[in-house]
Amino acid sequence: MTAIAKITSKGQTTIPQEVRAALKVGAGDLIAWEIGSDGSATVRRIQPMDIEYLKAVQGTLSEWACAEDEAAYRDL
Repeated sequence: MTAIAKITSKGQTTIPQEVRAALKVGAGDLIAWEIGSDGSATVRRIQPMDIEYLKAVQGTLSEWACAEDEAAYRDL
């Protein structure tokens, strides 16, 4: 399925009805955009518990947030 939408000057767009139906999303739902290394974008619905899980995991990743790690893993 291909659905085309226009982006406004404010960076906003309307998600076409057939895409909303396929994702089973509506007003107030959350979606996540994932950008591939090839420049493609994937969008998926986020469940409320996903956000709580991601917030919990984020706190455990601080040990990987130093300049030395960035330099060591930069070329991966």
